[in-house]
Amino acid sequence: MDQPRLLDIAHHAGVSEATVSRVLNGKAGVSAATRETVLAALDELGYERSGRPQRSRAGLVGLIIPELSNPIFPAMAQVIEQVLARHAYIPVLCTQTPGGATEDELVDVLVERDVTGIVFVSGVHADMSADHTRYARLTASGVPFVLIDGYSERISAPFVSVDDGAAMRMSVEHLVELGHERIGLALGPHRFVPVVRKVAGFTEVMEARGLGGADRVQHSLFTLEGGRAAADALLDDGCTAIVCGSDIMALGAIRAVRARGLDVPRDVSVVGFDDSPMTAFTDPPLTTIRKPVEAMSTAAVDALVDEIRGNTAHRTEFLVQPELVLRGSTGRPSPR
Repeated sequence: MDQPRLLDIAHHAGVSEATVSRVLNGKAGVSAATRETVLAALDELGYERSGRPQRSRAGLVGLIIPELSNPIFPAMAQVIEQVLARHAYIPVLCTQTPGGATEDELVDVLVERDVTGIVFVSGVHADMSADHTRYARLTASGVPFVLIDGYSERISAPFVSVDDGAAMRMSVEHLVELGHERIGLALGPHRFVPVVRKVAGFTEVMEARGLGGADRVQHSLFTLEGGRAAADALLDDGCTAIVCGSDIMALGAIRAVRARGLDVPRDVSVVGFDDSPMTAFTDPPLTTIRKPVEAMSTAAVDALVDEIRGNTAHRTEFLVQPELVLRGSTGRPSPR
């Protein structure tokens, strides 16, 4: 029996021949509902698909990250690329830089290039003040995607996040065990979901310990200069320990401490966040919260592959537990 023609399948499914061709070849740009209609038509007409390429075995996957200047993002991109390669996908790396292409522009280019899916790392989705309908439009285009860090209930897609609240509990408990009571938190703008979660976790454990909480939080930028500015304010408040929202901010905090003629950790302890590749080699080596990059990357790619295959039952948030890494930037407070 001869194979049905693309024209026959298109008429049966009520779509164009081009749409049938896109489904057969695993191309993006077809909604999930239309894809299911075409697949049903293929089965009903007896189209033999065994010799056709499978979506899980070939294709490009877009990877959009915020920047390359923060070491944690290229480190995460490298692991995501490795995991994608295990699934026979080729990553297309896109970065958002000041004055460069926006996330929306990058998405448009990727969709035009027929990517099989997209991985967003700490993108616009993490900004609570942003318009998230852009992701609904992407869903409607039929391109599967997964988002890392910055959960939003307004977006119907898989999320993979580090447990920011647990990270703050680990940091504060460690410093309290060392004998610190005046502990501050230095982190980025409060419009970002990870920042809000860190503040909530920090405040909760501080208040449970009877040590205050929200009054010792300083918002700045996720930069070296931002860490230094936030740390200056916390030092003025008499803090003997500072928890930071990133390793880069932690290095800025150490600069602020030293600019006052003080020592880390003898006078002030500093805790970072991420465990970027360079933190074991800083002066002093940085105590930090290790973001589980490999576990997060694997979970994100696995979720994307499920989406590509049409398994959309797991559109929820996967929380991955961080780890406290003890190094030389924390110690017992000096007697006052």
